[in-house]
Amino acid sequence: MSLTPARDRFPSGAWFGVHPQIGVKVTTPTTESSPSQHASGVTNRRRFLAGAGLTVLGAGSLSAAPSAFGAGDLSTGDAAILRFLSAAEILETDLWQQYNELCGIQDHEVPHGSGNKAFTEALSQLDSDMAQYVHDNTEDEFTHFTFLNAYLQSRGAQPVNLDQFRTLPGSTAKGAANLKRITNLMELTVDTSWWTRYRSRNKNPDNGDNFAQAVPALAKGRWPAIPRTDADLKNKKHLQAIANTAGFHFGTIEQGGTSLYPALAQRVQDPDVLRVVLSIGPTEAMHFQTWSDKAGNAPALRDPTNGLVFPDLNKRPRGGENFQTNLIMPEPTTSWLGNKLPAVSIVRPTETKGIAMGVAKFLTDMGLFRGQSPAFFQALTTLAQQADAAKR
Repeated sequence: MSLTPARDRFPSGAWFGVHPQIGVKVTTPTTESSPSQHASGVTNRRRFLAGAGLTVLGAGSLSAAPSAFGAGDLSTGDAAILRFLSAAEILETDLWQQYNELCGIQDHEVPHGSGNKAFTEALSQLDSDMAQYVHDNTEDEFTHFTFLNAYLQSRGAQPVNLDQFRTLPGSTAKGAANLKRITNLMELTVDTSWWTRYRSRNKNPDNGDNFAQAVPALAKGRWPAIPRTDADLKNKKHLQAIANTAGFHFGTIEQGGTSLYPALAQRVQDPDVLRVVLSIGPTEAMHFQTWSDKAGNAPALRDPTNGLVFPDLNKRPRGGENFQTNLIMPEPTTSWLGNKLPAVSIVRPTETKGIAMGVAKFLTDMGLFRGQSPAFFQALTTLAQQADAAKR
């Protein structure tokens, strides 16, 4: 992702873009707002990430909660980290469920929806097994949040429940379930700079470096990643553009989790909690590598209905190692320790300071919460603030 300097906001490339240190004062909003509107004292820090999905405890309980709310026999910080991760996984499950209803496999493991043949076929242009991969990613995220909530309860701590925020309308295209959602997949601004970040051999977001977008147009405007209505099924190129958008969005979401878990692990105190975080985190990296591979198969095209362009990443003005589609493993690069040590193949970024607020801001800028209530943003900000306050 090609990132602009962090001035007074995160660029839409911060899934791993600019990650400032953020001071937050939680207030009660009276109009729809975002985490950035609750943040004060934002200072430019390092290039960093902005993590993985996010969702929250009930707005009322969180906004009124003391710092040690519902910690049980866990430290305040460990409980806050686990709740943040559970919330993140709830949000991921919500968006993946929408994908699975339309282009995955609907069964007893991942129920709801009945599939959309045309959209499934468009997505299969990226890989013939995409439906299975979507199903499995959806199931994985469901097990993550259910396990994290169960673990919190086993330690006497408060679990996460976001059901009060299931208020957004979803797709009405054939195959979608008639359910209210937490997330919005129909007006996304998708950062694809992770593509060049993981191919760079001398740059690292932890060192303040910028990265080019693989698909520049996706980082601007608002694009559907699922068919909104049956009208989106009529034009074949338009439908393929929606499938391509989904393919890159998959990678954008999962590369976030790939960095979020190791970033938060650095703040954990309890060895058992650390084992939980370190056991789930690598599965996010497995998801990411799968989607990094499949996104490279997205057909080059121009959507005749809105002008959205997907370039051929192997041809000029792109091409070369920074765009080469079969480079799906992290290229060795400079670590956060600088040039005095040799290049190494690593997850990047892994900076931990301010990560939770960075995640909230990045997801908001993505458009994932378009239409959500002020109460949602209030709760999200409080949850992020508590996780950022965790200390080892």
